[in-house]
Amino acid sequence: MTLWKASTALFGAVALAVVTGGGASASPAPPATPLSPGGWQESGTSYVNSLTGSQGLASRADGGLLHRGLGSIPLALRVKGWGHIGDPDIADGHTFDAYQGGDAAKSKMFAVTTPGGQRYLYEHQLDAGEKLNNSFAAVSPDARWLVSGEWGDQKRLQVFPAPLLNPSTPPAGGALPQAGQITLDRPVRDVQGCDFVSATRLVCASNDASKELFPEDRPVLQVDLERALDGRPVTGRVTSLFASPRRSACSGTFETEGVDYDAVRRTLRVEVVPPLPCLVTTAVYAYKPTMA
Repeated sequence: MTLWKASTALFGAVALAVVTGGGASASPAPPATPLSPGGWQESGTSYVNSLTGSQGLASRADGGLLHRGLGSIPLALRVKGWGHIGDPDIADGHTFDAYQGGDAAKSKMFAVTTPGGQRYLYEHQLDAGEKLNNSFAAVSPDARWLVSGEWGDQKRLQVFPAPLLNPSTPPAGGALPQAGQITLDRPVRDVQGCDFVSATRLVCASNDASKELFPEDRPVLQVDLERALDGRPVTGRVTSLFASPRRSACSGTFETEGVDYDAVRRTLRVEVVPPLPCLVTTAVYAYKPTMA
């Protein structure tokens, strides 16, 4: 959930449901395993606490999963005004978190945690016309570039030097300017997370339910780059792969959140938050490629 007010509402709703026990009797519907267009076969479903896992996920080298939710924000950062955390990523053992401030924010922030546990903050002052949203962090396979995105209708993804791992960035936190952006060949809407499948391909999760831009409700998108990121502007071709699943014992509005691709185990995962009162638990749908 990317919008500040909506995220605050989700945090309150989930906290209330946990305290009152809301949703305890509403178990998720049994998952199916359909073949999804775009070369992905659904292979399983798992569930995570929404307070600490509804905003995104990233796969560790050992195959374990790192989850992020509104309850994952350290108090020290929340006090500084960073009240929203996005879909994370892990590269070379470093964890990258995308942080967003309130409606009047003039900057966005990426926090990088080293394998040894040190955390460094990199703040980006908003450029002219840039939205304050900081929905996700996706690190390129060469660990040199960081991709993120804004809310609403967009024809670009933002690119930054990967903090700490790109030698052009300060070694212990500091300012983070943009590099050459990814210009998309068609607009996308409400992208919640992206992850690299290869040096020239990303998979992204959209929360767009309008079917105005793509035929699917909350589509999972593929972005093919003309070349690997190198700090210069690059174009990306967008296609829709499949619709995010919407299966729950509760009826109402679903929300697609983070996405992750585990390259070692060739597993794609997409997070979907179900409606109240089931939103206390976020579903994580796993997929395997059907083609080499």
